Amino acid sequence: MSSPEHEPAGARDTTEGHTYTITGGDWDEIFSAAEKPDDERIIVNMGPQHPSTHGVLRLILEIDGETVKEARCGIGYLHTGIEKNMEFRNWVQGTTFVTRMDYLMPLFNETAYCLAVEKLLGITDHIPERASVIRVMMMELNRISSHLVAVAAGGMEIGSTTLMVYGFRDREVILDIFELVTGLRMNHGYVRPGGLAQDLPPRALDDIREGVRLLRSRLPEYDKLATNNPVFKARLMDVGYLNLAGCMALGATGPILRATGLPHDLRKSQPYCGYEGYDFEVETADTCDSYGRFLIRLHEMEQSLRIVEQCLEQLTGGGGEVMVADKKIAWPAQLALGADGLGNSLDHIRKIMGESMEALIYHFKLVTEGFHVPPGQTYTAVESPRGELGVHVVSDGGTRPYRVHFRDPSFTNLQTMAAMCEGGQVADVIVAVAGIDPVMGGVDR
Repeated sequence: MSSPEHEPAGARDTTEGHTYTITGGDWDEIFSAAEKPDDERIIVNMGPQHPSTHGVLRLILEIDGETVKEARCGIGYLHTGIEKNMEFRNWVQGTTFVTRMDYLMPLFNETAYCLAVEKLLGITDHIPERASVIRVMMMELNRISSHLVAVAAGGMEIGSTTLMVYGFRDREVILDIFELVTGLRMNHGYVRPGGLAQDLPPRALDDIREGVRLLRSRLPEYDKLATNNPVFKARLMDVGYLNLAGCMALGATGPILRATGLPHDLRKSQPYCGYEGYDFEVETADTCDSYGRFLIRLHEMEQSLRIVEQCLEQLTGGGGEVMVADKKIAWPAQLALGADGLGNSLDHIRKIMGESMEALIYHFKLVTEGFHVPPGQTYTAVESPRGELGVHVVSDGGTRPYRVHFRDPSFTNLQTMAAMCEGGQVADVIVAVAGIDPVMGGVDR
């Protein structure tokens, strides 16, 4: 502990103990430099809120006329403390936290976390096939809904209100499916360690087939409206340029990386949830710009529909378990919709209350305490709509995580903003950021 005369100016005693307020020097240097007299050079704050970021982002731009000389990101305005909060909840409760990080791809957050927990439990090979197929189907539907928001918000930023209306119109088709299957449009908590919260409802397959048919009929509209539109192309081509070397240096993944021509996709290179058994292509472009990223998202939605159709074929013709058989781990998945809302089915309640004292005890322990996860650590990654979503999970053998840390693709990809924008026009910053498609809930988790 340093002596009082050397303590930071922000040091003070609180009810939580001795706290310090530390400020970094990065932004201080920018603003001190801005105070120097210069007729041409100014500092502009773009934000701290902008629609194309799906959250709250601050862009600090040093401009000379209309040219961006220096660009920096200011993050943290949407901080939730999700990763720290998970250390105080059991392993199953963690799913209700992670689903709220990047709120445009909640099912990817849940699946990545649950795959890591299952790896630590040693039950990866025991997950029912039906559960894995439903996970894949839901993730691919989620990929489409996320890309639709990216295309819609990006279109809105450049004045294409029709593209925005189309995108949000078609996203509703998928959100209706999510509500039918999980009970919620977003932040589902549907994927659980060991499987799923519940099986598909009776009419789900027919509704999903109808949704796929409808989306297939509508996706060509985006192609006709934007792909070869000379105004749209002129606004996106050669804007936000970043080549393969830049992507590798900055750790960019997802459409940003594939727009350089590199077909890197974890579903192919490191398959999970049985992706090796699905027939689909990894979409790439060679433009290294915002236009190529748009094309990739458009084509990836087609590929996701292909995967969803293959999932529907596998799910047709019968049910099956959607939760691992080990009852010491399996959170009850026998749910039913009753007068008091969604809960355990009456048959399950009768069994644990009237037939099996052991089942009642384990049900009580699972709900109140949770299961123990053997000591160890693991890193698991999935291919999300924005790139590699990784989770590092550490267990000390208890019923709660010792540490959970996510490699969120929005956080990593946001580093590319400066490389894309510096030397370009101020107006092109919007297009470049929309092409990155950052979601601040994942950045500031």
